[in-house]
Amino acid sequence: MKVLVIGSGGREHAISHRLALSKKVGEVICVPGNGGTAHEEKCRNAVPPAGMTLVEGAVEIAKKEGVDFAVIGPEDPLAEGIADALWDNGIPTVGPKAKGAALEASKDLSKVFMKKYGVACADSETFTDKEAALAYVEKKGAPIVIKADGLAAGKGVVVAKTKEDALKAVRDLMDGSAVGDAGKKLVIEEYLQGVEISVLAAVSVKPGDEKNATIRPFLPARDHKRLLDGAQGPNTGGMGAVCPLSDVTAETMAQFEERIMKPTLKGLVAEGMDYRGFIFFGLMITKDGPKALEYNVRLGDPETQAVLPMMDFDFADMCLSIIDGSLGSFGMKWKSGFQVAPVVVSGGYPLKYAKGKKISLDEKKIAEAGAKVFIAGAVEDSEGALVTSGGRVLACSAHGETFDDAWKKAYSAIDGISFEGAFHRNDIGLPGAAESN
Repeated sequence: MKVLVIGSGGREHAISHRLALSKKVGEVICVPGNGGTAHEEKCRNAVPPAGMTLVEGAVEIAKKEGVDFAVIGPEDPLAEGIADALWDNGIPTVGPKAKGAALEASKDLSKVFMKKYGVACADSETFTDKEAALAYVEKKGAPIVIKADGLAAGKGVVVAKTKEDALKAVRDLMDGSAVGDAGKKLVIEEYLQGVEISVLAAVSVKPGDEKNATIRPFLPARDHKRLLDGAQGPNTGGMGAVCPLSDVTAETMAQFEERIMKPTLKGLVAEGMDYRGFIFFGLMITKDGPKALEYNVRLGDPETQAVLPMMDFDFADMCLSIIDGSLGSFGMKWKSGFQVAPVVVSGGYPLKYAKGKKISLDEKKIAEAGAKVFIAGAVEDSEGALVTSGGRVLACSAHGETFDDAWKKAYSAIDGISFEGAFHRNDIGLPGAAESN
């Protein structure tokens, strides 16, 4: 088979790598891909033709290459209807159509959906008037959570510790100075006390085939959002992930399935969505059990770099089961042990950072540690050298039968990676590393 993967980040490198491991997959075409997918076995990059949007280019490349199916990585093209366009051109696609993708593209729509179908979540109100939003914050006080309604590349959520911080967040978001038009509408939400986790899941919901509609959760994982050790410093797109989680019990997962996952599935079916792809449940484990913080309509990043290596089944086969409606009977098996995936970022991230820094990879040291490097913000320069092109540059993912073993392998491998200004946290997965006040 030939498979198309849309995206250019670490998530897409991990997806492409996992697809390429399948004996049934002969080639993975990454649009546009990055410096990692360019060298991944059985993978190659392809750039959309000049003058075409990503959606138009993906359709053109898929038809020209005769791909068997496509997998969509990021949220933006999903919201723009890339799955609709590919299906309209006869290309089976793993990724929800635009109606389902709106669950991430609009925080307000997402909250309306959760409340309508009884998904356990934080109380919230939605505002389009700045003065009304400010008055609500004055009334409620802090801590409180301010969310831009639209897609904001991970920069549209402010967890405000003080009322002053919350008022400033409302002004910055609604004035357009923080995330542009994405902040013209705000969702203001109660602050939930607890520990945050991520549950990625496969989804197969097709109108007219309700009896086979299903969501299959993966192992729970945890992202580490803060820049510095001890969950300090500014929020980022993710400084590393660990999977599975020793502090998440079977009882917690059963509560998640009953209170969050099943009502979500009920809603997807009732709303007539064609949702064949992945969903990311951002959860807070509170004293009252898990509550949903958000939906993402794709796999998480960097969680994907920790979760997919734990799969003990053919990822391509699972994608086909999502497409054809047989996901409910698909045999999901998972490796024992743990996966730890710290992220290496550019100096200055998440604010200003330089690009074009040459990356040195000691492949022998990385291999000896038993780790896999997933490239995110790096490309090949004119001489074929790998250079930085983004803030989050790569993730170094390693497996161990114990957490300590996986942790030591991942950080041993990081010692074999260098570029000017390189920075990483040293506590990914350790107790308290993802918690902050």
